Amino acid sequence: MAGFLSKLFGGGKPEPEVETLPEPDLSFARAEEELKLKTAFAQETWGLGQGGQWAADLDAGMITFTNDDGWEITAPVQVIGTYNTSDGTWLWGWDHPSVPQPVAQDAKRVHAFGEKYGLEALTTRQIHADESDAWTFTALACHLAGAQGGYRGPAGPTHVFMTYGTVSIRKDED
Repeated sequence: MAGFLSKLFGGGKPEPEVETLPEPDLSFARAEEELKLKTAFAQETWGLGQGGQWAADLDAGMITFTNDDGWEITAPVQVIGTYNTSDGTWLWGWDHPSVPQPVAQDAKRVHAFGEKYGLEALTTRQIHADESDAWTFTALACHLAGAQGGYRGPAGPTHVFMTYGTVSIRKDED
């Protein structure tokens, strides 16, 4: 252990030069780590992704999760984009024909971030991507908007990537 700490803290040797990451790279890394922590919290506290069902009412701007223990979780929802597993394309929520503008605001934050830093993948309506890219985009949206978490809802060969706000939890008393 002492050897590891010496290497980590320099052990009296001069500190190595630290590469400074550009702000977008740092933002992506922070966002991904933040989403991992938020997802773990949601899984532990109300069972996100552990059975049950989900439904999004985009006109009302709400997502509902029901789990196998009879809990109903609702939250405001934003659509970040859709990932088509058939052709490997990502379509941004900020210009998606099926996404009402009020639920595309978090995606618009990502678009603005992309414009600020000249990141074409964030400002091009539809791109070729993979699912890990879709999660990265969602993590960035969650981070920029201060959302409570992110979710991927399967809808046939398309996956809808969303962020959600403060959750309300109630137990079905049937």
